[in-house]
Amino acid sequence: MRSQRSDLRALRIAFCVYRGNPYSGGQGVYTKHLCEELARLGHKVEVFSGPPYPDLEPGLVSTNWLKSLDLYRDSDPFRIPKLSEFGDMIDLLEFAIMGSGGFPEPRSFGWRLERALGPRLGEFDLLHDNQSLSWSILSLASRGLPVIASIHHPITVDRGLAISHAETLKAKFGAYRWYGFVRMQKEVAKRLERVLTVSETSRNDLFKYMDVSLDSSRVVPIGVDTNIFRPISGIAKEPGLIVTTASADVPLKGLHVLVDAMAEVKAVEAGAHLVIMGHPNKDSKLPARVAELGLANQIKFAGLVSRSEMVSLYNQAELAIVPSLYEGFSLPAVEAMACGVPLVATDGGALPEVTGSDGETVLTARAGDSLDLAKKILQALDSPILRDEIGINGLERVMSKFTWPATAKATEQHYLELLASRGAV
Repeated sequence: MRSQRSDLRALRIAFCVYRGNPYSGGQGVYTKHLCEELARLGHKVEVFSGPPYPDLEPGLVSTNWLKSLDLYRDSDPFRIPKLSEFGDMIDLLEFAIMGSGGFPEPRSFGWRLERALGPRLGEFDLLHDNQSLSWSILSLASRGLPVIASIHHPITVDRGLAISHAETLKAKFGAYRWYGFVRMQKEVAKRLERVLTVSETSRNDLFKYMDVSLDSSRVVPIGVDTNIFRPISGIAKEPGLIVTTASADVPLKGLHVLVDAMAEVKAVEAGAHLVIMGHPNKDSKLPARVAELGLANQIKFAGLVSRSEMVSLYNQAELAIVPSLYEGFSLPAVEAMACGVPLVATDGGALPEVTGSDGETVLTARAGDSLDLAKKILQALDSPILRDEIGINGLERVMSKFTWPATAKATEQHYLELLASRGAV
């Protein structure tokens, strides 16, 4: 339900996201909850999104779906479209970039966004870009539209890890080519008037790796839907069950470290078993590593799961893991903590900012260290009292710091500051 506020005029917000998957990754989750809460504050929000599209409450937020070739759909990634699917030059360029080993979506989405939004600039007070950072964003800004962007963490970190983990020269070149869009995003980000990010770690890293001025960047932590992610009475704990979620099977997420850690855990706790909410990439080495370590009975990929299935798994689990080498924030950590499940997480990036104190709200392991991760997992499995304390304290931390209404109100304030700097409010 929309809640009008008498102390503030309703802003007309165009919000864009180049892919808004509601079930995997943070972009779609951020889009859904921030835009819905902004609408509940009384603002008029229209979301411009490429596929997969976010799941938005009908009637609360307007939508403008920008159809693409959808070259990376889950059912057919890196697909070759039929000739009849090509409708214009943007489609041809999108396919050409993919065919040459690059990731085209930020750039091709920008072209489609400019085509859709350009004739309507007078209908909006500002544009909020959720990490597409295409040249078209600068083009729209140059035409007088105030622009604010969210960057959850510097994509340069992903690129660096992907290249460093590539084992052959060909693979390194492939990773470099895939992340070819990073140069564009870096140039766009440093030219924007206002950038929002989710943690002080990300803010400092944006300055360090993407040349985003500290003067132009602000921290707004993101939240969790505590109506969905919550402890559920009546769900029994499954002995030895450990869960993790992986929006992408990439080195950054540290799944390879967790798999190696599970071999150490199995040697001590034979009943420990891991469910990974996600699926391996087509060319992933994880399944082979699982087999090599003799863990086929201890590790299961659950594939894509719904939010209700995710919440159910968290409530069944004795332990949740975030093994990432780096995070700019970590929605999976907050979602697990909101369900009251005790968490083991690494110290990668902003994770300590999010998860809190080691031994109080989380058990913290060194990022990239499978032996230390196994040690912390075993410490938790060995002590029901410790698990209960961490679960309770973690839940309290989330309820006090990480909610979507708080995120929306803080974001609203930055909109007003940006518009005031232009004399628009």
